[in-house]
Amino acid sequence: MSLRGVALVPGSCGEIVQGTCLGRNFLVSCPVNWYSRVTITVGEKIENAVTPHGCFKAARAVRLMLDTLGCARFGAVVTVSSSLPVGKGMASSTADIAAACYAVAAALGIRPEPEKVAEIALSIEPTDGTFSPGIALFDHVRGRVFEVLGSPPSMGILAVDFGGKVDTLEFNRRPDLPYLNRLNEPELARALTLVRLGIEKGDPRAVGEGATISALANQRILPKPGLEELIDFAARMGAYGVNVAHSGTVAGILLPPGKERDPHLIRQFRERFPEIKAHYPLRLTEGGPRYPGNVRYKTGTLCEETPARGGSGRTGGAVRSGTR
Repeated sequence: MSLRGVALVPGSCGEIVQGTCLGRNFLVSCPVNWYSRVTITVGEKIENAVTPHGCFKAARAVRLMLDTLGCARFGAVVTVSSSLPVGKGMASSTADIAAACYAVAAALGIRPEPEKVAEIALSIEPTDGTFSPGIALFDHVRGRVFEVLGSPPSMGILAVDFGGKVDTLEFNRRPDLPYLNRLNEPELARALTLVRLGIEKGDPRAVGEGATISALANQRILPKPGLEELIDFAARMGAYGVNVAHSGTVAGILLPPGKERDPHLIRQFRERFPEIKAHYPLRLTEGGPRYPGNVRYKTGTLCEETPARGGSGRTGGAVRSGTR
């Protein structure tokens, strides 16, 4: 007997706001219309398979989700499909991990609470808030804060990448990070107030202003060369503001919908900032899972006391049953 589940979870263009409040970590998610898709086949007799390199985090999430749902004896074949850039601050790992969790649950006919997905994700690494529906305020390190702020205002994002990579785990281990975050708290309190108001009122300009404040404050922590010039130029081009990946390399130019694909506008930015290595026209969107075409191949109770076999892996691989 085997069951199949498919889930998509969006990546991000950095964060709208990120820092600390009274020493407690938080971010405001910035989900975009670029997704990780995970397909899971759960069954009693999953054969061992060679594990391709690269998606051990998604495989770990599948194992933990099966255990959480009382299916520790069962295995799963996992396929991950994603072109989200890695090490750029676009929540590629969170998208893989969360989509894996939601796909397992979909295979079993369950819609899990986002808090459960967050718990599993945080046991693997610091986690973006894109697992949650809407725009989320989330403690990305310990999960002590979780609040859905609302639906995103209509907004295009021209994501620009100036090159390089950032290791999120190493970034969050920086010994100077708590001190630098404390210095930024007054500015981030103002940024968060503006973003809350903007989401409540559907006002992209307030969201853009708050995001810009947070981006500039983050220059103390992970400076992006030329950010001030980018913000000034974006304002002259009619942008609402600029956000950044606070622990990554991308910046997002927040624009009226449709302007993110304007070839003339893109050319102006590329000519003014020739150091841009890549750009991606995106839209701010709802976070949380999408479920395209989930199919149950066989009805019945999957999680019964029956032995199962498996392997540990990613695309085309199998997650070994009963192992952690």
